[in-house]
Amino acid sequence: MKRHSKRRNLKFIAIRALIFWLSLHVAIGQSKELLVDRIIVKVDDYIVLKSDLERTYLEYLSQGEVNSGALRCQVLENLVINKLLVAKAEIDSVIVLDEEVQNNLDQRMSYMISQIGSPKEIEAYYGKSLDQIEEELFDQVKEQKIIEAMQRNITSDIKVTPTEVRQFFNKIPKDSLPYFSTEVQVGQLVMKPEPGAEQLGKVERQLLEIRGSILRGTETFENMARRYSEDPGSGSRGGQLPFYKRGELAPEFEEAAMIMEVGELSMPIKSDFGYHLIELQERRGNTFRTRHILIIPKPSADDINVAETKLDSIRNLILDSATNFRAAAKEFSADKETASNGGFYTGSDGSVRVSVEQLDPNIFFTVDTMSIGSLTHPLKFSMRDGTTAFRLIFYKERIPPHQANLRDDYQKIAEYALNAKKGKLLDTWFEKAKGEVFVDVDPAYNYCDIMK
Repeated sequence: MKRHSKRRNLKFIAIRALIFWLSLHVAIGQSKELLVDRIIVKVDDYIVLKSDLERTYLEYLSQGEVNSGALRCQVLENLVINKLLVAKAEIDSVIVLDEEVQNNLDQRMSYMISQIGSPKEIEAYYGKSLDQIEEELFDQVKEQKIIEAMQRNITSDIKVTPTEVRQFFNKIPKDSLPYFSTEVQVGQLVMKPEPGAEQLGKVERQLLEIRGSILRGTETFENMARRYSEDPGSGSRGGQLPFYKRGELAPEFEEAAMIMEVGELSMPIKSDFGYHLIELQERRGNTFRTRHILIIPKPSADDINVAETKLDSIRNLILDSATNFRAAAKEFSADKETASNGGFYTGSDGSVRVSVEQLDPNIFFTVDTMSIGSLTHPLKFSMRDGTTAFRLIFYKERIPPHQANLRDDYQKIAEYALNAKKGKLLDTWFEKAKGEVFVDVDPAYNYCDIMK
């Protein structure tokens, strides 16, 4: 009984987790390794390789998963379930468009570039161009998007009531209740310097010069995009974007693209992302395909000082009780992820109480010097995209280590109860699905009892 519960929990976590970096290293780094590989599971037209199992197994271990002796079998079962989800999606006509996959992949590549440094550094490390890397990752990202779509179809209607949460908690043996380490409630209010009129004008003039070079035929759009575009997803492809439909891109971009003639080159178009030079390549009803050159205006030293001064003024309003931190963060913070929560960081369960181990190291060391209820002066830091910004840190509360209880940990326990309920549904789905789809497991793995 205990083993079955563990498998169910791990199964659900595996399906809902998107281990993109694992997929990245599998796909990109494979040429660097010499693997003796073979197929260990066939699921309809899909396969699981021995290398897939070993890499994912090592990934679980690196995340702190304890090897109980059955972990490799649990991991294999998760991989089989994922392939079953993909196979069933094909049968049930659950479709993920290539445009959606490409957009998702572009976002991931942008994030990877912001973390590693630059496209050139990524290409140097892997010995491949960004185009080659994206091509190798496309099918993996598409498969993951299909898995997510199927999972939503299966579990989207599942909810838990307060009664179910209490019942779930009361069934946990007292000596098995989780023990939570120190947690804190910490918020941030981010002020991102905005480029002034002078900086905006520089970018607009630069794009006009690029436009002129393209129209005169002295330069090609593709070369200029590769040279100047700051869109990491499309710049390396000569600015090429996939087909999009209304509502998927910045409104200003879409408005320009929908009124342009095929082959026309726009004037500089301003959006929240920067300034675009757009070429319309094809239109099909409400969908269109374009390529663009994006240049992002950079704030000047004066612009940066203005942002710091403005944030300090907001801090004074909070200290004078003219507003409170939560309201100010919702209104002014440039970090959308935390702004929606009144500036507070959230844990994996959605709670505003976060384990200190999960805090960004810079936030942790800042909070470590603060007293509860205090608010910092504006602190300079670098955002994910590398731009300079300022933030206020508010240290609201500290919760000492404790054993789980409904009063203090209801939100976490509710999340556990919901996952258990979804896991039970996935168990039922799995039992049914494996009778509808061809599954063949290598006899060497019969001891895992995946098909029983």
